[in-house]
Amino acid sequence: MEQTAKKPENVAILGASDRPDRYAYKAFKMLREQGHNPLPVSPNVASVEGVQSVRSVSELTVPVDTLTMYVGAKTSGQLIPELLALKPKRVIFNPGSENPELADKLAQAGSEVVEACTLVLLRTGQY
Repeated sequence: MEQTAKKPENVAILGASDRPDRYAYKAFKMLREQGHNPLPVSPNVASVEGVQSVRSVSELTVPVDTLTMYVGAKTSGQLIPELLALKPKRVIFNPGSENPELADKLAQAGSEVVEACTLVLLRTGQY
């Protein structure tokens, strides 16, 4: 019988939070519940749910399938070179994280660019 579950992904969460009221934290929990490998990225958070955070995407040591953005355009605009060097297969710009300049550069570099809510995608089976 064919398996319908999608392959688990390495998902970098840029702007990760250890605060349960934050969407980045909720995304971490839901990604893990659905079998993915969430990778918290934040210079301000040591760990999320026992998973050690890295300060920047350049410190990630595994290939990233999806990068989900929880930082504003001002912050992500300063990270364009390292985000392009990451070469994620897909980038999700969550509400409030939109950055048209970065989105264009990522798309030109071959990443799928999505403006959507990671939580909604996960809840509705569109992830």
